[in-house]
Order: sequence, then structure tokens, then C-alpha cells
Amino acid sequence: MSTRSRSLALTSALTATVLLAGCGQSGAADSDSGRRAVAAFYPLAWVTERVAGDDWEVTNLTQPGGEPHDLELGISQTADLDEADVVVFQHDFQPAVDEAVENVSDAVLVDAEEAVELRSIEEQHEGHEDEHADEEQSDDEHAEDDGHDHGDTDPHFWQDPLLMADMADAVAEGLAEVDADGAATYRANAEELRAELEDLDAELTEGLAGCERDTVVVSHEAFGYLERYGVHFEGIAGLTPDAEPTPAVLAELEELIASEGITTVFSERLASLAMAESLASDTGVETAVLDPIEGPGDGDGATDYVALMQQNLAALQQANGC
Repeated sequence: MSTRSRSLALTSALTATVLLAGCGQSGAADSDSGRRAVAAFYPLAWVTERVAGDDWEVTNLTQPGGEPHDLELGISQTADLDEADVVVFQHDFQPAVDEAVENVSDAVLVDAEEAVELRSIEEQHEGHEDEHADEEQSDDEHAEDDGHDHGDTDPHFWQDPLLMADMADAVAEGLAEVDADGAATYRANAEELRAELEDLDAELTEGLAGCERDTVVVSHEAFGYLERYGVHFEGIAGLTPDAEPTPAVLAELEELIASEGITTVFSERLASLAMAESLASDTGVETAVLDPIEGPGDGDGATDYVALMQQNLAALQQANGC
């Protein structure tokens, strides 16, 4: 082999090694700085990546296609937490993460529960008719039974783009606490992201104005923050997707679908389709997917928060005649 041939072969081998090393870091951004951030689930990871930029390695504890409520931490995820400079999580949303975070001594903790103003369950049901009181009580019982008691607040704040902007500000401050020299960059990234999210907020406001119907039936109550745009959601289950509805709740929903002229029952990508499909079949309406954006599927072609929100907007417009 000539000297030139040996040189080309060595270059190709080194290139292949680099590519393989990059493929081994699933869900993490390339970083030469050695700074690491860990986010508990997709919306938090998306915000953190956008604010941190390329100088941080960002790891999402919830793998693509995984249900964040049910996350159990493995050895590699525990190691990620141990090595993290910043941990972005949401208290009372993932019990396994809450427990692990208590043992993280050195990392800066950014808690979404403290960073954004969560809606109270009472606020979410404010103005609803009194006959749904039994349903609300049933939801609370489900939350206790399935181990996902979220307390008095609705955790799904990322359905509101403006609250996601507030989260970005909090992440910027957490990153700056570790890297003071980069503080201006992180705050500028958060400001740029806020502008993008304000555009999305305006798109939702305009897109859901003047709909023929304003009531939406969904698998579980993950969309309450969208009620700011003039739509109202009724969940088959409660705040968690694996809660089982009572026969009384199903009967009320069947009556609601008939009286409101509802055309669609929405299921979710990460949860069982059975409840939504059964209710739709019993009432003779269509089914469609409304994404809670808790964790995009692997290779579904839409892993950007804004794109997923726009998909949800299009689905709501079609179902509600907007």
C-alpha cells in the first residue's frame, strides 16, 4: 500500500470512529466544554437545549417513546444525574426523579414548579357545570390510586407557550449560575426563544378564534392550559393517562358529545387508544390524535416543540370547525 493510500485509510478510520462516538450519545448535544445538563422529560429538554446552545451536553432522562409519568431510573440515568452540572425537572411530576434529585448534591436544580405559575385544579374547572363534581372527585381518586398525585395543580404547563418562555428564563439563570461567563449568551438565547414562543401564542390565539364548537373530548386532562385560547377540554381519564373512568363519567361524556355536536374523540400517541376508540365507537364519532407533548415518539418526524404544537392546532381546528 502506498503512503498516500495508508494516509487515506487512516483518515477514513478516524472519521468512522468519530461518527460512531457521536451516535452513541443518543439525545445529547455535542459539547467540548464538559458542562452537562440533565432534563427530566421532553419539554424541559427542548427548552434546555435551546437556551444552552452547543456548549452544553443535554441529556433527557425520558427516552423517546417513553411515558414520563412511569419513568424508572436505570444505572446510566442515575450516573447522568450524578455527573450533571444542572438538573431541570418538575417536582411532583415524576416520583422517581424527585427521589433521585434529593441525592444530587452538587448540581444546580431548576424546578419547573418554582419557575412557572401552575394552574390550580380548581381554576381549571372554574366555570364548569356543577354536575361534573363527581367526575372531579373520581379524578382525584385515580391520582391517588395510580401513584401520580400531582397535588392541587395541573403540571402540564408546556401547553402554554408563554409559560415555556418563563421556563426558558429560569433555565438561563440556572446555566449562568454554573457558567457566569456565558450568562449573557444564555439570557439572549432565552429572549430569542421567548419571541418565537410569543409568535406561537399569537398563532394559537388566531387559529382557535371563531370555532363552531369549543368543547373537546380527550383521553386525559393534559390540555387545560389551552383553555386560555377559548376551548374547553373534557378528559375521559383524569390528570394521568392510565386512570380508569367510571361508568358515570362515560355516560356524561356520551351525553355531552350528542348535545354539543362533537365530531372527534382525541387519543394520545403514548397512551392506550382503547378508551378513546371505545367512546368514539359508542357515540359514532371520529378519533384523532392530540399530542400532550410529554415525550415525542422515536423517529416520528416531528421532534420540535413548536411543530408539535402546530400539529395540535391543526387537529383542533379540523375537529371544532375553526
